[in-house]
Amino acid sequence: MTALAHERPETMSEVQAEPMNVPDLDEVLWQAWKAMELPEGYRAEIIEGAIEVSPTGRFSHAQVVNRLRDALAIFLQDSEYGAWNDTNVIHARRAWIPDGLVAPRDAELIEAEDGLGIKASAVHVIVEVVSPGGRNQERDRVKKRREYARAAVPVYVIIDDYDSHGTVTVLTEPEPDKADWVGVHRVPYGTEVTISEGPAKGFVIDEAITGPKRS
Repeated sequence: MTALAHERPETMSEVQAEPMNVPDLDEVLWQAWKAMELPEGYRAEIIEGAIEVSPTGRFSHAQVVNRLRDALAIFLQDSEYGAWNDTNVIHARRAWIPDGLVAPRDAELIEAEDGLGIKASAVHVIVEVVSPGGRNQERDRVKKRREYARAAVPVYVIIDDYDSHGTVTVLTEPEPDKADWVGVHRVPYGTEVTISEGPAKGFVIDEAITGPKRS
C-alpha cells in the first residue's frame, strides 16, 4: 500500500509572497492621465506619484506668462530654439504643464511618446509663475522644483508674486539623484536676473516681465 504524502496547507505569508500580476503604479497613473477628460479651464499633471488637477491661471498670472513668452520669442528669434507654453512636458511617466519653456523648434528633436508633448530631455529652461494658494505654491516651489531636478532640466525659473514682495529664483546645475539644485539665485522684483547658460543665455528677467514689487 502506497502512502499518500500529506500536503501542508499554505500559510498566509507564503500566499502573499507569491508574485502577483499587479500593474505598476506609475503605469496606472499614466494610463489614467491619458484617459482624463477635464472641463474647460482645468489641467491635469502627474507630479510625484499623483495626478494633480488645477484651474488655469487668473488674469494677472496670464499677463506675466504672456510677457515672458513674447520676450523669449524675440530673444530666440534668430536661433533654432523657441519659446513654448501650454504643452505637456513628459519624463518617466510624469507629465507637467509649465507656464513657459525653451526647447528646439524641430519636432523630431522634442516630440515625446505618442505625440503627447515635449520630452523633458529636450527642454533647456522651464519657467513657472506661482499662483495664489498654499497648494499651488507648494507645487511650484517644492514639488516641481524636485521633479525638474530629477529630470535634469538645466534651468528652472520661479517667478513668485507671493514670496515676500515678489521674487525671481533661477535654479541651475540640477542633481537628479538628490532631486535638488546646486545653483540657487534669488532676487526681489525690481532686480534684474540673467539666465546664465543654454540657448537663453543672456536673457534678462526684470520688471518688464514680472511687474513692480508687490506692496
